[in-house]
Amino acid sequence: MRFLEQDEDDPLLSMVNLIDLFLVVIGILLVIIVQNPLNPFTRDNVIVIENPGQSDMRMTIKEGEELTRYESSGEVGEGQGSRAGITYRLNDGRMIYVPEAASDQ
Repeated sequence: MRFLEQDEDDPLLSMVNLIDLFLVVIGILLVIIVQNPLNPFTRDNVIVIENPGQSDMRMTIKEGEELTRYESSGEVGEGQGSRAGITYRLNDGRMIYVPEAASDQ
């Protein structure tokens, strides 16, 4: 019975090991998808900010089933309005807002 005395590796066993490896990778990917903050099965309202404070900042807002993406152009915005007051930061980190008196213009 020479067949039973062979010590060579079976090529089919290495294929089984590759299939096991792929199953582990698929399981890890499923865990990552479930933990994603934009996962449609987790929350209804989510805001994700990418690269905050940079010129290429992006903000993605998920409200219900609607996704809205805002991208920064890197330019300073302009608008209409007037100064409303002054904000001071205290040494302990608290912020104090002091409104200005309304001016007649």
